[in-house]
Amino acid sequence: MPDLTESARVRPGLRVLDAGTGTGTVAAAALSAGAEVTAVDADSSMIAVAARLTPGVKFQVAALPALPFDDAHFDAVLANFVINHVGRPLSALAELRRVTAPGGHVAVTIWPQPPSPGVALLTRAIRDCGADRRASKLAPQDDFPRTEAGLRGLVQAAGLHDATCKSIGWDFVVPQADWWDVASGVSWMREFRARHSPQFLARVRRRLEHLSRDFSTPDGNLALPITALLATGQVSPGS
Repeated sequence: MPDLTESARVRPGLRVLDAGTGTGTVAAAALSAGAEVTAVDADSSMIAVAARLTPGVKFQVAALPALPFDDAHFDAVLANFVINHVGRPLSALAELRRVTAPGGHVAVTIWPQPPSPGVALLTRAIRDCGADRRASKLAPQDDFPRTEAGLRGLVQAAGLHDATCKSIGWDFVVPQADWWDVASGVSWMREFRARHSPQFLARVRRRLEHLSRDFSTPDGNLALPITALLATGQVSPGS
C-alpha cells in the first residue's frame, strides 16, 4: 500500500488534509504520524464509516474541485486514488495546491494504464460476461496519460514544484471469501450494480472467482499484484 504520509513529509503537529478519504485509511495513517487531520469525501456514507473507524480525525462531506477551506490552510495534502475519478484532474490538483501552505507537499496516487493484473480482474470478469463497465471518459482537453511522465506533467501544470512520480507495487492480500465484497465495493461498481440484475452480478462474481484462482495462496487468501503511480509536488516556499 502506498505511504502517502511519508511522501508528503507528514510529521507530528502538521495540519493535514486527506481528500477523498473513503473509509479513512490514509487519514488514520496521518493521525498515527501525529498530524492534525481533516478528511473529506463526496459520499456521506463513506464519511460515516470513516468517522466510526478513526475517531480523532475531523471528517466532513466535500468534493474536488471545490474544497471549503481557505488558501494555504494545510501543511500537507494527500489524495489516494482520487485524481483518476474526478472530471477535471488538473482543476482538482490546482485546488489541492490552493489549500496547501507555502513549502507544503501534495502527494497523490492514481491507477496506471494499462492496469496491473490485480486491478484488471474485475473489468475482465465483466467483459467475459458480455458487459462493459462504461468507464467515464474525460473531455480531450482534460485527459492526461496514466503514466509516470503523464502524472508528473499534470502535477507540474497545477503549479507544484519539484514534481516527482514513480511506479510502486505490492501484493494486495484479501481472504478469498471476502474478495467479491471488496471488488464490488469500488466506486464505479455502485453504478454498474444498479444497471444489472442480481443474476447477472452472480455470473460476474463466479467469473471473477475463477480468474482469481491463479493468485490463491495456501492459507485461503488471494495475493493480487497491484501497481500504482505515486506523485508528489511542493508549493513554492515563496508563494
